[in-house]
Amino acid sequence: MLISDVAARLVADNFLFIESERAIDLLSSIAGTSIGDDQVFLDSWNRLEEDQYMADGGKYRKRRHATYATLKAGDRAQLMPDQPHYQTVDYNPLNGGVARYFAPILDDLHQSQTLAALLEFGNQVFSQISGLHPWHIELHQFRIEARDGRLGKPTPEGVHRDGVDFVIVVMIKRVNIDSGATTIFDLDNNLVGEFMLRDPFDMVLVNDRQVYHGVTPITQIDPALEAFRDVLVITFKTPDKL
Repeated sequence: MLISDVAARLVADNFLFIESERAIDLLSSIAGTSIGDDQVFLDSWNRLEEDQYMADGGKYRKRRHATYATLKAGDRAQLMPDQPHYQTVDYNPLNGGVARYFAPILDDLHQSQTLAALLEFGNQVFSQISGLHPWHIELHQFRIEARDGRLGKPTPEGVHRDGVDFVIVVMIKRVNIDSGATTIFDLDNNLVGEFMLRDPFDMVLVNDRQVYHGVTPITQIDPALEAFRDVLVITFKTPDKL
């Protein structure tokens, strides 16, 4: 699969599920080195901090956040100074309307060839679709936990749009959980896609202007063992829409 194929399929359907093997091939081609065994990248999800902004009182979400940007059309993404994450209540009725200051993503992830390849992958695909221009990019590391018989909610705000142009969701790890299915709905609220991100680097690309997305709650399989779902969410937005 080529970048042009990814862009064309995303234009046709407004979302695209890419299985791990193909995703790793794409990222490795961009990086010029093998991507799938980057243990430093994968292990960084073990050092997230609890989300302090959960309006439902939930203690099931850990995360870190960072902002990148392409300052000129066609440039590679650069790390920006720490800044808050903000969504209006129109896009996030649960936690929107406030500037949320999350723990920053740690240096070992910023230095990862895997992350650089993911950013460039998004840059190339989305620029083919919408034209070359700068991007405002936000990264969200998430760990959603299920414990003590309680559900973990990957999208506690429900099926939603993020208020950006495009979204990439990358599976990192699933441990001792059931469900967590990704659902895609068109703007008339018709279900148009449902699938499971299971393996590391399974990913979905979403045209946030044209479809809603969500993830069903996760449950713990063995109550004696920890249970969680780790993903990386990367959003791309044109600066004039900030």
